[in-house]
Amino acid sequence: MSTDTPGIDPLLALRAPQDPACDVFLTGTVFLDIIFTGLDSAPVRGTESWARGMGSSPGGVANMATALARLGLHTSLAAAFGDDHYGEYCWDALEQGEGIDLSMSRTVPGWHSPVTVSMAYEGERTMVSHGHEAPAPAAVPGQAATDQAATGQAATDRTATDQAATGQAATGQAATGQTTAAPNPAFPQCPPRARAAIASLVPGRSEPWVATAARHGALIFADVGWDETGRWDLDALPDLAHCEAFLPNAEEAMRYTRTDCPRAAAHALAERVPLAVVTLGAEGAYAVDGRTGAAAQVPAIEVEALDPTGAGDVFVAGFVTGTLADWPLADRLAFAGLTAALSVQEFGGSLSAPGWAEIAAWWQRIRTLDDQDPTALERYAFLEELLPTTARAWPLRRAVPTIGFRQ
Repeated sequence: MSTDTPGIDPLLALRAPQDPACDVFLTGTVFLDIIFTGLDSAPVRGTESWARGMGSSPGGVANMATALARLGLHTSLAAAFGDDHYGEYCWDALEQGEGIDLSMSRTVPGWHSPVTVSMAYEGERTMVSHGHEAPAPAAVPGQAATDQAATGQAATDRTATDQAATGQAATGQAATGQTTAAPNPAFPQCPPRARAAIASLVPGRSEPWVATAARHGALIFADVGWDETGRWDLDALPDLAHCEAFLPNAEEAMRYTRTDCPRAAAHALAERVPLAVVTLGAEGAYAVDGRTGAAAQVPAIEVEALDPTGAGDVFVAGFVTGTLADWPLADRLAFAGLTAALSVQEFGGSLSAPGWAEIAAWWQRIRTLDDQDPTALERYAFLEELLPTTARAWPLRRAVPTIGFRQ
């Protein structure tokens, strides 16, 4: 976690005593990610490949939670954690390392943590995952049967939204309760009051907590994974009706709207949600405000991509931050694209999520380069009011935590 640029709160000017303590709530499956780096090519069948580097970190929904927390948002996560060493490590990394509120999470006795092994090479990655759905929380005496049936499952798209829409989606049982034996009955029946919540929509499935969170004033931001049914029917996404913003990638957006242009798809989606944001990969992102009809497009920042793991999560976190801070639509897109671009220059999902230190260092450095287009730089001038006048030298490199070391 970046601690060298402390005190930046993007919502500081908007906070009031009556506001919820939680800025963003989310739920899903936490994986233990083991990332091999420094591979020159894909592993070859029947051979052994040696990687020049390795790291480990919480993954899955933890990628998004970490990205939000590093941008200064008070983040609450409901997830199940295994009672193994992996689960203990992930809990500690998120709660103590990133300052994420885990009061809605629980440790599940006898359940082992889901694991993903990721191999990064040639700017791409290959993943192998294993895990089992967490058992449902114990029934709380006095709860209605319908409440007990609510599972609070959430699908966490583990593929960056600006990549081709053939990525793997990880779905899992959302968690409730504390780390004690007694479950916390509040979630999924009653998610915490928050400014915003993030959901992953799944065709044919509705999550009761989404409607509840929206009813209590949370802005719902949602992405979606590949529709395995092949129907691509917006009416099969019932929770879309509760969303403030919908953020599919270009391929997903065009399939859902039966259009052949991502921009046309965004305008069609804006008839269903207040904010439609379509990521365009190397072309950046395009957004339409359904309330005003205003549209904005910001090109992507050209970077050398080392590992795209979690870049889509970081983009969403950046856009959520800008929306809650009430920035203009184009500034939100620019900030989201910048944070995603910074993330792909590092290895590992949650490890690579940038904080304000990385953003400040990039802004300081980019203005010193002679070949920069002044017009392009002007697109990020809004950062001046947010960032300190001094920043650490570029490039910044994070220490990569690895299981096994002891204090």
